[in-house]
Amino acid sequence: MARAFVIMGVSGSGKTSVAKMLSESLNCSFLEADEFHSQSNKEKMNRGIPLCDEDRIPWLEALRDAIGRKLVSEETAVLACSALQKRYREILRSADPDYVVGDYDCCKIKFICLVAPVEKLAERLNMRSEKGEHFMPASLLKSQMELLQIFDYERIPQIDSTMNLQSILDRVLNLIDCK
Repeated sequence: MARAFVIMGVSGSGKTSVAKMLSESLNCSFLEADEFHSQSNKEKMNRGIPLCDEDRIPWLEALRDAIGRKLVSEETAVLACSALQKRYREILRSADPDYVVGDYDCCKIKFICLVAPVEKLAERLNMRSEKGEHFMPASLLKSQMELLQIFDYERIPQIDSTMNLQSILDRVLNLIDCK
């Protein structure tokens, strides 16, 4: 059965690294949400301006469509995406043509959230910025932390991303084997 796994969390949580490793382990497609941002979104974030829903919705819809194409083709995919708000995750879940709102167990799109202390996240973001590896400055971390919402009823597992990558991957693989 084709499924999509979304490795989510705030910037600096390790989404991309873990999602790439997971896609390699599952021998499936890897999608990087940052690649779906418009140039204006990237420029805005680079200037330290948080995105608003007007900026995010077209981006999320493009991600939904990419996931939907994978599912229709009977392919499994792994997406690295912040997916900070429930309403954003609902847009992504709607890529599953059989998804009934609120029926998270039957949805083919599964979320796993990577978490870490704010200090560690800021350290990672500062290192990336210094190396010129990403457009997201550490100054936007606070706005992302404020946006992040996970409800118990969504049953989104949270994994400590301060562990080494192999340990994180092992935990993710254990979780998805149960689904």
